[in-house]
Amino acid sequence: MKIQAAVVDKQNADFEIRDDVELADMGADDIQVHMVASGICHSDEALRSGVATIDYPIVLGHEGSGIVEKVGPEVTQFKPGDHVVLSFYGCGNCKSCLAGKPTQCENYAANNLSGVRPDGTAHFTEDGHKVADMFDQSSFTTTTVVRERNAVKVDKDLDLRKLGPLGCGYVTGSGTVLNTLKPKPGDTIAVFGTGAVGLAAMMAGRISGCTKVIAIDIVDSRLALAKELGATDVINSKKVDDVVKAVQDLTGGFGVNYAVDTTGVSSVIANSIQALAQGGVSAAIAVTDQHIDLDTWNDLCVNDKSVIGVNMGDSVPQIDIPRLIEFYKLGMFDFDKTEKFYKFSQINEANADSVSGKTIKPVLVIDDSYIPGK
Repeated sequence: MKIQAAVVDKQNADFEIRDDVELADMGADDIQVHMVASGICHSDEALRSGVATIDYPIVLGHEGSGIVEKVGPEVTQFKPGDHVVLSFYGCGNCKSCLAGKPTQCENYAANNLSGVRPDGTAHFTEDGHKVADMFDQSSFTTTTVVRERNAVKVDKDLDLRKLGPLGCGYVTGSGTVLNTLKPKPGDTIAVFGTGAVGLAAMMAGRISGCTKVIAIDIVDSRLALAKELGATDVINSKKVDDVVKAVQDLTGGFGVNYAVDTTGVSSVIANSIQALAQGGVSAAIAVTDQHIDLDTWNDLCVNDKSVIGVNMGDSVPQIDIPRLIEFYKLGMFDFDKTEKFYKFSQINEANADSVSGKTIKPVLVIDDSYIPGK
C-alpha cells in the first residue's frame, strides 16, 4: 500500500515527506499500525548525518505511537483498535533474548540497524527500489508494519501523542539506572547532560531513593527543569572552575556512587569517571563518534571504578514501558514536561530544534485529527 513517509535521500540531506512510498505487505506475525505521533531522537540525527552508518535512502523514526489497524493470523497479543508504543525488535529465540535481555539479542544489529526487515526483505520501496528502515519500525510514516514483538500495548485513556518517546529515549535513560546500575536508597548519582535521556536517568535516580541526584549541563533552563523533575542539586559546568570538584563538594568530598553520561563528549565522559567515589560506576550511553583515553591503572584500578556501556537501558519494552507509565501516573516520572509538539510537515524544524537543544524532546504529531482518550 502507498503511504506518506519522511525520506532522507543521502547523508546530511533534509527530510522530504513523500506520498509514493510503498509499504511492505504484512506477514503472519505482523501488525499494521496507523501512526499518531513519533518522538525525534538523537539516534535519528546520528543516522541522518552519517555519524552512524546506514543505507540511503532511508525512513527514520523509532519512537512511534499509534493505533493497530490490522493483525496477522499468528498475532496473539494485539487486535485492531489497540493503542501501542513501538520499540526495538529482539528475535526472542537467541540465548540473550531467552535470558530476558533482548537488548543483547545476538541478532540485534541485523534486526534493527541493517535497513531491512528481520527476514531480509525491504520494509519500504519507492519506484521499485529499496528504502531502508530503522528498528524494523520507521515511525516517520503515516502507516507502518511491525512485528508483534516491536509493540507494547498501552491504555486508551492515555494521550498517544506523548507516549512514543517511551520506546527509546525515556526507557534508555531510566533503564540504565533501574535495570543496570540499580542504586540503593541512600546512594548518590550524577547525570551529565539533561536532554530526554539524561532527565529520564535523573528521574529514575530519584525513584530509586538516591539522596543526591545531581544534574550537570550548560543550559540554565534545562537545569531549572531538572530541579522541577527531582534533581536535588544542579551544576552549570560552564559556570564552575572544576565540575569534578563541584560534584565532590556536594557529596562530602567523596564523589558519587554512580554517574551517567548522555553527552558523548570526550571531556565530559572523563569528568563522569573522575567524579566517581571509590567503587563507583559510570555508564556511557550516548551515540557518539568521539573517543576517550583511559589510564586504566590511575583512572580505574586505584579506586576500583568501572565504566560500562548500556544499550537501550537493558530494557524489556513490554515490561519497562508499562512500569514507566505507572510511575508517570503517580507523578514520579513527568516525561511529558520535556516534550513539544510539531506538525509532521515541520519535521526539519523539529529536528533542527533537537540538534540545537532548543527543544528537549520534539514530538511529531502525524495524525492531527487524533483526539486523546478516544
